[in-house]
Amino acid sequence: MSTRPAPILTLEPLIDAIREGVEGGAWSLSGLQKTTSHQFEGLWEGESSRSAYLFFHSDLAPEPASVEAFLDETNRGLFASLSLVVDGRTLEELGAVDPVLERLGGIASAHLPARYPAPLTLRLRLGNPAGPPGAAESEARFKLRLPRAALGNGHAEVVAVVRRAVRAFDSMLADPGLQGFFTDD
Repeated sequence: MSTRPAPILTLEPLIDAIREGVEGGAWSLSGLQKTTSHQFEGLWEGESSRSAYLFFHSDLAPEPASVEAFLDETNRGLFASLSLVVDGRTLEELGAVDPVLERLGGIASAHLPARYPAPLTLRLRLGNPAGPPGAAESEARFKLRLPRAALGNGHAEVVAVVRRAVRAFDSMLADPGLQGFFTDD
């Protein structure tokens, strides 16, 4: 008789599984923040959520790269995502945004597992609103959403999914196209 693994139902076991999956490689935890929110107005009246943010760094990764996890426990269940975050060059150095997004999307498609939702975000930050737009700093965020099925299949499945994601992140960081995002091509 086979027993089904216990699903992950609360935040703390999910934090443990994420840490085990990420720290199984060259990444180390550099920060952990937990929050509890209570909503008293509107649609969420009387409901609460607990969230955790985990931040990881690696001495083997380029300086502008980190791995972040966002975990959310609500009345509707658990949600989790893992992101590779890379600080890039200025907008002036990068050039037009369309080709940059196309290149980053190609890198994500080539390295991230196709079976998981993996949105890509490109952020531009202008430190001084009166400054020249070309001075805007860039950040790419490659996010992988953990499937609910993995959470339902328990600790070992979450660790396996996270390890696959981290291996994909590591291969993305070695990709010359992504290296050109944060260094000169």
